[in-house]
Amino acid sequence: MLEIITGQPAITKTEEKIHIIQWVGSMLLEREVKDIVDPRLQGEFDIYSAKKALDTAMTCVAPTSINRPTMRNVVMELKQCLENKITHSSDSSFTHEISLSTLNSVSFDRISGESSLAR
Repeated sequence: MLEIITGQPAITKTEEKIHIIQWVGSMLLEREVKDIVDPRLQGEFDIYSAKKALDTAMTCVAPTSINRPTMRNVVMELKQCLENKITHSSDSSFTHEISLSTLNSVSFDRISGESSLAR
């Protein structure tokens, strides 16, 4: 998720080899969300949804598995990101209708919501 949101590789190919988790963590402390999201989007995204998606992604990489959300919770959070985007969007009603139909057609039936450790 962090790679998708930021457009950055998991590990930078520099002398320091900084992992994306470290990079995003430090950026969240020092910078604004708009500076973290993939610059190829050129600011064309909902800031509230991006912040929620980043927060969700960061909880998924908690050092201990007990502190990570279940897939069910991640899916719920990501659906809320999409709903927030629809709510905050000032786009045309056509885009709004497409987004709503996309949201309603997404199926996560195969995701159990149970931790892989519990299975």
